Amino acid sequence: MGYKELFKEGNEEAQERYELVKERIVSIPGECQVSEKYREYFRKAAEFICLADHVLCQEEADALQGRALEECKETNRLLYADILPEHYADSYANPAAAVRLLGDTFGGLLCFLYTELRAAIAYAFEGRKMHLTILMELFVEIYNCFEAEEEPEKKEIEHILYWFFHDYIEIFAEDKVRDMVEPEYDFFTKIVMESDLNDLRYLYRYGEYVSSSEIRTAEFLNTLQEAEICSMADTMTEGFRIGYEATGKDLSKKDTVCIEYPLGFERVVRAAIKNFEKLGLRPTIYRNPITSFGGRKRGCYTKSVNPQFEFDHKADSSYYLDKAFVERRLESMKAAFEIYKKQAKRHAGPAVMEIFGEEPFTPELKPEAPKYSNDQNALNVYQMSRLGQITNEYIPGDERSFTIIAYPIPAIGEKFEEIFRETVKINTLDYMAYQTMQQKIIDVLDTAERVHITGKGKNKTDLWMKIHPLSNPEKETAFENCVADVNIPVGEVFTTPVLEGTNGKLHVTWVYLNGLKYLNLELDFTEGMITSYTCTNFDSEEENKRFLYENLLQQHDTLPLGEFAIGTNTTAYRMAREYGIMDKLPILIAEKTGPHFAVGDTCYSHAEDSKVFNPDGKEIVARDNSVSILRHEDVSKAYLNCHTDITIPYEELDAVTAVAADGSGRDIIRDGRFVVAGTEELNVPLG
Repeated sequence: MGYKELFKEGNEEAQERYELVKERIVSIPGECQVSEKYREYFRKAAEFICLADHVLCQEEADALQGRALEECKETNRLLYADILPEHYADSYANPAAAVRLLGDTFGGLLCFLYTELRAAIAYAFEGRKMHLTILMELFVEIYNCFEAEEEPEKKEIEHILYWFFHDYIEIFAEDKVRDMVEPEYDFFTKIVMESDLNDLRYLYRYGEYVSSSEIRTAEFLNTLQEAEICSMADTMTEGFRIGYEATGKDLSKKDTVCIEYPLGFERVVRAAIKNFEKLGLRPTIYRNPITSFGGRKRGCYTKSVNPQFEFDHKADSSYYLDKAFVERRLESMKAAFEIYKKQAKRHAGPAVMEIFGEEPFTPELKPEAPKYSNDQNALNVYQMSRLGQITNEYIPGDERSFTIIAYPIPAIGEKFEEIFRETVKINTLDYMAYQTMQQKIIDVLDTAERVHITGKGKNKTDLWMKIHPLSNPEKETAFENCVADVNIPVGEVFTTPVLEGTNGKLHVTWVYLNGLKYLNLELDFTEGMITSYTCTNFDSEEENKRFLYENLLQQHDTLPLGEFAIGTNTTAYRMAREYGIMDKLPILIAEKTGPHFAVGDTCYSHAEDSKVFNPDGKEIVARDNSVSILRHEDVSKAYLNCHTDITIPYEELDAVTAVAADGSGRDIIRDGRFVVAGTEELNVPLG
């Protein structure tokens, strides 16, 4: 069928409405009916929509792929100019600027609308005329309110925005589910598989912002031999296959895989798609969310256009989020999954390519930016929990898997190409050698009742980790021997700690988590739960706590310590130190460069009842804790829908000691070096 056929009926239904609303918007830039205070805002917004309409006309005429390179660049620049860092200070997309230019009453609301209009870019490039129509009608409805002699009531504008999201929730929900599990939505697949990847005009076909990073990445990958490209693709797809094999899941029951990748990596993605086809899997690829309804990020994405813009708008849904909306959204998501339940049941999970290299970002907290109320925070937690349950109902966690791998982008510095090649080597290290050394570490850890982790120098970590007891040590283990399958690169042993008896302080002088930099992050645990937290990102302790609550705790009052792990990939650590990029490593690699601790769900979330075995045949029995086990009573209390790894680098680490029930201790790491017999090779990269 293809994506054009998917949208055909809706587009035809919207045709007359589209022409009417388009005619109205085209006239707005020349009108003077609204107050001078708002005139420039509506003019710029209308011109932006007209540009999106121009793109849609080209898409309908199949002319987008034939544009000259300069036209591609100019259209791309115009579509994103307002939110680029160099223009953002005075952009209506900036909450601070919008309030300054438009006033306290409507500045925030119109800033929100201005940001939501950015969805028009995706709708135009994909030919979603129905979606573009309803967005344009929203804009005109609000514009009409400002045409009166007197300013409208604030509640009137709030009401219009509120009902827009409530009225169209079914459309947005079906988009979200379909785009993830239905391979007939092949907009991105066609670009990857049918484009001439040597002609970089293909990058502008997505509608995403194309910076020098995406261009240089594509140019570099085009210099590699096909064998090198295939090797990179093989690492990802084989990791995905092994993930199913290692957990005893049947891949033959699946027929789709969701590929998440950054622009510029299309040669690798094309090779990966061919590999997956040999495994009987067709690709699904969705777009990185643009609007407040988007949900989780990734899909097909680019380097961040402007991290501050994204941070400013992370609570935009506060403008319409209430109990009624949440319940309506949950009903709509369940209905959407019902429509695509066959596709969902046969969906194998995500295969993810991450990128790293951007400068660590410490955001500015703006009083003008939207914020969730306490009630909305509680609703968000409830909503995420229920969405997780619904997704797990249709795509069962114990029947799916994933794989994830990361590569650098040019923003990492002058030695990008050199670092890229080193990363490829790290992603393909000899997993058998690590498997053997990690087993020796596990053999010591399995004798422990607790593990004691301490920092050195400025690091104040002093944490006792309670380990799951073993009923039959000959056949059971508490730690998973993690090699390069779902979680690439190789290099960690991990467990689900027992919460009761896990106490102390976790501290790192700096860490980079989910795109944000945290300074002097401190978490105190009592019986495995966070009881206090702080950092030094901002001058005010109140701001620091709010920053952590909203971003690290993800609006939960507390989180359990869901994972304790020891990273063993000292080669990755050496690379990061040698090139001075430790603060730019993604969690995926950073977690392998020292002990790390995840707050939130366990690594076995939604699959705790599935037996898992190490290569030596022992069953990993530490899959549950006293939070996840609540799924048998109330599943909403069992899952937090977050899992964030925090790594202590080797140079901040004093010791990791396995302490037996009799109080005797055996070091795993002492003074930042591995000391278990048979693991000496891990210290070689540490010099």
